[in-house]
Amino acid sequence: MTPITAPQAERRLVLLVVTRWLPVGLTFGLTVLLPLERGVSLAELGVLLAVQGFVVLGLEVPTGGLTDTIGRRPVLLAAGALAVVSAVLFVTAEGFWMFAVAMLLQGLFRVLDSGPLEAWFVDTAHADDPAHPVERGLARGGTALGLAIAGGALVGGLIVAWHPVEAWSPLVLPFVIAVAVMLVNLVLVAVLVREPPRVRTEPAALGLRETLGAGIGLLRRSRVLRSLVLVEVFWSVAMVAFETFTPVRLAEVLGGEADAAALYGPASAAAWGLFALGSAAAGTASRRIGVARTAILARLLNGAFVVVMGLAAGAVGLLAAYGVAYLFHGSANPVHSALLHRQATSSTRAVVLSINSMVAGGTWSVGMLLLGPLAEVTSSSLAVVLAGAFSLLGAVLYLPALREERGGAEV
Repeated sequence: MTPITAPQAERRLVLLVVTRWLPVGLTFGLTVLLPLERGVSLAELGVLLAVQGFVVLGLEVPTGGLTDTIGRRPVLLAAGALAVVSAVLFVTAEGFWMFAVAMLLQGLFRVLDSGPLEAWFVDTAHADDPAHPVERGLARGGTALGLAIAGGALVGGLIVAWHPVEAWSPLVLPFVIAVAVMLVNLVLVAVLVREPPRVRTEPAALGLRETLGAGIGLLRRSRVLRSLVLVEVFWSVAMVAFETFTPVRLAEVLGGEADAAALYGPASAAAWGLFALGSAAAGTASRRIGVARTAILARLLNGAFVVVMGLAAGAVGLLAAYGVAYLFHGSANPVHSALLHRQATSSTRAVVLSINSMVAGGTWSVGMLLLGPLAEVTSSSLAVVLAGAFSLLGAVLYLPALREERGGAEV
């Protein structure tokens, strides 16, 4: 079997990222609207979203360890199959319990999908060239992710407005197309993701336990890695503000939910386009000023524009700040991932990514529980300002990585 070169791995990563995230864009927002259309109440919808969140929190790290133990390819194939099954169940569900099963399976898909593709790319690129700058490929992957979601959101919205199949709800066809794209992604994973077989001399369960122990031990020993993971505590609070509170703020400044909904759709598609631009710019910036400095700047600028979102008095200022916040959100993603990969080894790469993802998801949930009541008691504007200001503190946690990048001793 001909080895995969680093440039080939980059191209495969981009193609797989596009086919992975295009379905998300096609159904952007519809995963909330479809259950409501079929009689699920708002309270029940909250429970459905919590089901997925609890699955992610409970299984994120164990599935990362599984990926490092049995390989990236089988986990990606299992994730792809679960994506198709959960989407089919979701679009055919007629009641709360069917939606709950679909969301449970979707949560399992997401924890399996979290990390193995990136881990495969980094390992494959380094196998070809140990000095290959993986941050460039990760930046291209981030650009592809943003463009896929932005393009998918625009196409999905047009399909809903077109409503070509009158026998169906206008919300259904984007899900059907999304399932077709998921099947394409599954086939591409089977064809494009190749890795050497992993020789196990011990039972898989023992190997999994040792992999998890190695990942947690690495976290305990490395101040740089601990600091990088803790950045997510601050970053995720900012995400609550610009992902969840933007339509709330927009409704406040426009004076109604209907006007806000009409404007938020195209604004969110544009924001994901800016996310893609930010990811592309991060690759250039990291080559010029370093990966850690780029991460620090992205964290500070993202947080600063979240604060501006809270202070903006009109829709134009709010959406402009929202777009720029997404621009630097996109810049932060690939460089943060590149710094994590520097701390991991091939045997712990996926579990390190899973620990990072678990902290992010857990903090996001806690942030929602705290900022939601705060916004209700005071104002959404104050909640957004405090979230953005708090997120600025996360930049300090990149300093150990900056010292290491400069060649200093890890502290």
